[in-house]
Amino acid sequence: MGMSKDRLAASAGVAAVTVALSLAVLKFLALQATGSLTVAASLADSAIDAVASMTGLAAILYASRPADEDHAFGHGSAEDLAALGQAALILVSAAAIAWGAVSRLVAPTPAALAEEGFGIAVMGVSIVMTLALLGWQRHVARVTGSRVVAADALHYLSDLLPNIGAVAALAASRWYDLPWVDSALGLLAAAILARGAAKIARGAWDALMDRGADAATQARLHDIAAHHPGLIGYHDLKTRTAGRRLFVQIHVELDGGLSLHEAHDIGAGLRHKMLDAFPDAEVIVHKDPA
Repeated sequence: MGMSKDRLAASAGVAAVTVALSLAVLKFLALQATGSLTVAASLADSAIDAVASMTGLAAILYASRPADEDHAFGHGSAEDLAALGQAALILVSAAAIAWGAVSRLVAPTPAALAEEGFGIAVMGVSIVMTLALLGWQRHVARVTGSRVVAADALHYLSDLLPNIGAVAALAASRWYDLPWVDSALGLLAAAILARGAAKIARGAWDALMDRGADAATQARLHDIAAHHPGLIGYHDLKTRTAGRRLFVQIHVELDGGLSLHEAHDIGAGLRHKMLDAFPDAEVIVHKDPA
């Protein structure tokens, strides 16, 4: 039997915290040996990732709690709040990377590096670990729809890009004497990160503001209702999201001469069809006489 979506999301959070702490230790050793500013930037990025991953894991665990008397619709919005905070953190990281890149480009003399070979080896190990984690996170985000896991994956993409930039900078310093390569890659990485953070933030903000589900989801719900037998019509189809949950409310128009049991069966059938299409949804069907 497969792992539940809550446990799957939590496993991605635990993996992220473990990898972030391991990378921070490795990069600290590389920084001590090389004195590279790109390694220092990558170390700072990993430290931010560790804090963000711990926050994200706490949000995932809180959001997985069942509905209670004070939170009748569950705790899913905790994921949206965490994703919004992570997006802000990513934007700050992107700005810091861009600032550092520009500062180094305009500096009259680049700092000399040492032990580039050791630094390249450490950053290579970091890249492999980050790629493995990214693969797992993207799988979990696709299966669960968790915005926190998606935002955390972007954090580790932000860790991957400086890692590659650091390898390029160390290699350019050791073999080609081209210190500007790292700065150029840093500016590109900052732009990619800012774009991804904006996307994550927009999705989380829309959920917190009770914006309706995406157009494809709404079109699918309308199609299910329009072709459900026994309905004379329907109206007021409303949707909203909270974390990984989809909430659906619909009014259906039925023949007023039907018995209560018959009307209930038609409404229940519609609800189950919608749940088959969207297993994480909560669907409420209001029955009105036509």
